[in-house]
Amino acid sequence: MRVSKAQAQANREHIVETASVMFRERGFDGVGVADLMAAAGFTHGGFYKHFGSKADLMAEASANSLAQSLASAEAMSVQDFIDVYVSRDHRDGRSTGCTMAALCGDAARQSGDLKSAFAEGIERLLHTFGEKYPTAPDAPAGEGRTRMIGLLARAVGAIMLSRACPDDSALADEILAACHAEMSASLPVSEAPEGATQDS
Repeated sequence: MRVSKAQAQANREHIVETASVMFRERGFDGVGVADLMAAAGFTHGGFYKHFGSKADLMAEASANSLAQSLASAEAMSVQDFIDVYVSRDHRDGRSTGCTMAALCGDAARQSGDLKSAFAEGIERLLHTFGEKYPTAPDAPAGEGRTRMIGLLARAVGAIMLSRACPDDSALADEILAACHAEMSASLPVSEAPEGATQDS
């Protein structure tokens, strides 16, 4: 039976959403097309009606999950971002967490299309939070973006290092706590939480 264009599009979106969860949980190489399609509720052969290759799906799924992460973060302040991102909940929620923390290491070994999807997602996040990053009125142009690049790198690195430790490891929590404290303290007093100190 032929499906309508609307149903075909809905099926494609469901496959992309399923893939974005599975890729974050298992990595790109840990998910086969057959397993992915079964998880989405479709046959293996149906994959190529929607995508030219697994690499095409990887790029689309990554762009989709990066866009979702940005949408959920747009209303946050920089401190809110630190609180949510550098947390045990995020560390343990790999399949629903940030695509950058889950897949940056994998993406570095993938195609230019996939890297472009990551670069666009990172750029959008930097644009959003670079404009929010609190700086002095006379700060040089682009200072907020520069500081946000450093903060984002520390946030992603904190999650990746913590996840590399056993789940019940004290070090996993120590990494998160230390990075959260240092990142919060690096913000100007107007943005940092009560009790945090500004770096000199």
